[in-house]
Amino acid sequence: MGELARWSGAGERASAPLGAAGALAYALLGENAGHPTHHGALQVVAVVVAAALLGCVPHVARGGPTADHLTRRVLTVGFAALCFQPLYERGRLHEWGGPAHALLLVALLLLTALCDALLAAVMAHSRTRWPFGPLLRDELRAMLGIGSAVCATGAVMSLAVAVVGLWALPVFSLPLLLTQFSFRRYAAVRVTYTQTIASLARATEIAGCTPAGHARRVAVLSRAVGRELGLSGPELTVLEYAALMHDIGQLSLVDPVPAGATAVLSADEQRRIALLGGAVVRQTGVNAEVAVVVERQADPYREQPVSARIVRAVNAYEEMVRAAGPGGPLTALEKLRLGTARDYQPEVVESLARVLSRDGLTLPSAG
Repeated sequence: MGELARWSGAGERASAPLGAAGALAYALLGENAGHPTHHGALQVVAVVVAAALLGCVPHVARGGPTADHLTRRVLTVGFAALCFQPLYERGRLHEWGGPAHALLLVALLLLTALCDALLAAVMAHSRTRWPFGPLLRDELRAMLGIGSAVCATGAVMSLAVAVVGLWALPVFSLPLLLTQFSFRRYAAVRVTYTQTIASLARATEIAGCTPAGHARRVAVLSRAVGRELGLSGPELTVLEYAALMHDIGQLSLVDPVPAGATAVLSADEQRRIALLGGAVVRQTGVNAEVAVVVERQADPYREQPVSARIVRAVNAYEEMVRAAGPGGPLTALEKLRLGTARDYQPEVVESLARVLSRDGLTLPSAG
């Protein structure tokens, strides 16, 4: 049931809290209604594999990703079972009664959660080649949300089944199921919010100030560069929103800039457009950090926050590529490197080069 209710939230993180809590409770189960259980770690793994495979059938039919999720689930539950079941079978846990037993379960679940976060970061790093540190940090931060509810429910389920039997499962599954529905609603609101910002960003395209798709291309590439530089999840969200709305100030211009290429304007004119854009962003109710990034994108890079440095470099790159024709990417990168004395941070430019290189572009050496 937990696997059938699995959903994919923001980004690429799949969530099946009910299935995870039930699997962990089974891995840490030593008694059923006061009677000792006789399943070992291997049986725990076998049952979890069978249940996960069965629950993944609808997701496979819809073409959803399952391999990484299944691997994480089996390895994580197997880790918990190997930590608990051998000790229980040998009688090493008999002296851990009452509150001590509950504390032991909580400690094992925390250790298991750390193992799961590490495993998730390793798998994401191998799949995307994004920096490992920020990936691990994001996974650990996610533990503070529904991950803590999963661990708590798993521990309570195990303790309750030991006392009252299997009737405890539906009783303690219901609150977690309701929590999952709440997270789904929150994720849906986030998606709608992002779509609203994207629609607002298209106002410059509809008005003829910027080429079609420019804001989206800058946002996608900025987010990739931000990941390369190690920005966290919330920082990447601010960066993406700012990149989507970085040209919103052009709506105030009487005469649109040809092709929306603000990089060719004077520094004072760029700064004026950026300040006007920041004022518009503040009126939308978006996070104030987004407005700051939009306002500061035309400043010398040493005075900018890192997100503004990324938006400025990526926006200039996209404009240069569009104007350069054949060989545009290489020419644009060389121009950015020539501008690292004042306009573009060298680390941002080289991160941009690495991102483009992974997409199949052959780049010259940094020199």
